[in-house]
Amino acid sequence: MSQFRFVFVVFCFTAVLIFAVNLRSAKDRIFYERCACDVDISRLKQELGTKQLLLEGLINPAAISQRVDESNTDD
Repeated sequence: MSQFRFVFVVFCFTAVLIFAVNLRSAKDRIFYERCACDVDISRLKQELGTKQLLLEGLINPAAISQRVDESNTDD
């Protein structure tokens, strides 16, 4: 009977260790995916800022009047 208890304790201990390793690898995978998402979000924010600056440059009144002046001189 004591040998059965020993085998049972070793089995439970092994199961707990395997479960802990699985949790650790899942945590690492989720952390990596979250960091990758953060990088993508930062890149998209930078692209959006660049496009906003370009748009503001296109609709800037000084830029519009400059284009109108250029088109009037071409005529």
